[in-house]
Amino acid sequence: MNSWLHTSSNAFIVAFFLYCFSFIGYAVAVAGRRWSNRDPEAHTKRWGRIAFALAILGWIAHLTFFFTRWKGGGHIPTSNMYEFMTFLGMAIMFAFIVVNLIYKNPLVGAFATPLVVIIIAYASVFPSEVQPLIPALNSIWLKVHVTTAATGEAFFAVGFAAALVQLLRVVDFSRTDKAGKRQQRWVEGVLFFIIIVVGFLVSVFGFRAGGYHAEFRQEQFRIDQQGNEVSTVAKVEYGLPPIVKPYNSETLSMDSFLGVDKPLFEAPSWMNGVNAGRKLNTVIWSIISGLILYGLIRLVLRKPLAAKIHPYLDGIDPEDLDEISYRAIAIGFPVFTLGALIFAMIWAQIAWSRFWGWDPKEVWALITWLFYSAYLHLRLSRGWQGTRSAWLAVIGFIVVLFTLIGVNLVIAGLHSYAGV
Repeated sequence: MNSWLHTSSNAFIVAFFLYCFSFIGYAVAVAGRRWSNRDPEAHTKRWGRIAFALAILGWIAHLTFFFTRWKGGGHIPTSNMYEFMTFLGMAIMFAFIVVNLIYKNPLVGAFATPLVVIIIAYASVFPSEVQPLIPALNSIWLKVHVTTAATGEAFFAVGFAAALVQLLRVVDFSRTDKAGKRQQRWVEGVLFFIIIVVGFLVSVFGFRAGGYHAEFRQEQFRIDQQGNEVSTVAKVEYGLPPIVKPYNSETLSMDSFLGVDKPLFEAPSWMNGVNAGRKLNTVIWSIISGLILYGLIRLVLRKPLAAKIHPYLDGIDPEDLDEISYRAIAIGFPVFTLGALIFAMIWAQIAWSRFWGWDPKEVWALITWLFYSAYLHLRLSRGWQGTRSAWLAVIGFIVVLFTLIGVNLVIAGLHSYAGV
């Protein structure tokens, strides 16, 4: 590892911990509204300033990571999932800094900073080694397309954070009627989805720290261009205990876990891809870990997580949060349009000699754009504000996450190299 990459690695660790400390500061700022007996507003502002300063320091360290990795690797670090997700985390923090300088609302930071922590922790799941660019990526449009698309998505993330705080603020958890219970369940469901993601990280890093390993030999059959059946053999490695093994495979090696020394199930026949069984296994472990983590949180709190957070948001004007969410999305939308559609089509023409090819990533980028177009239309033309607008902002970012993660890692396509 050259000195630039060594510096980059250290800066990344510093950024991660500064973001964690910033989140703690914002949590104290929010909780202090109920803890402080003298002047809750002064307490919130003081800790909000401390947390914001830590966030800026973290972002500076993150910038150091980005540029030193660029210098050491020889190309902009946005070419694989590790690099892209770390850049997205940096872009989200930049978007939050911009929005916070305008509105100075610490509550958004209490949800934006943990989102950044989760995203860069998720990036760490992937190999961090600098990889040479494949020919399709060796273009100036890598810099233009990826950075602008990610920046647009970063502002969508800040809009999501503000909208989630707004929903936690306005939902009445004392209601017992059917409509009230439905609202409570949906808000709790969003938090549960976040905990599922955290559960995925806990399971991956936990078993990685324990050195868990399993390996399978999978035989696949496909029809070639002449109509002949062709057999191929591949080795599939697991970092999580294989609840589900690959379809049509045999076990080469498998560490025992809780006395279980063989897979419980085989992936269905239609999941015949090389990594399909492993991906299904990862999803199952994420759900299991998320359920355990959520159950422990409920056991400690003895009430739904959303209901526990709600009292700490008393006195906050939901209209301010609604405005922050809308403005963040309004800033992000034209940037995303340039990066994810216009610049992407120009690059596609250069790399693949067509502007549009219905690749899964292209389709979901279009779906994301159409969704936020509908959000802005309903907001500006139909007067959708408040709770309805907040739910659209939350759902929109879930669509963004599927475009970033689900399409790259689950659906095969021309953009699959991003998952390497």
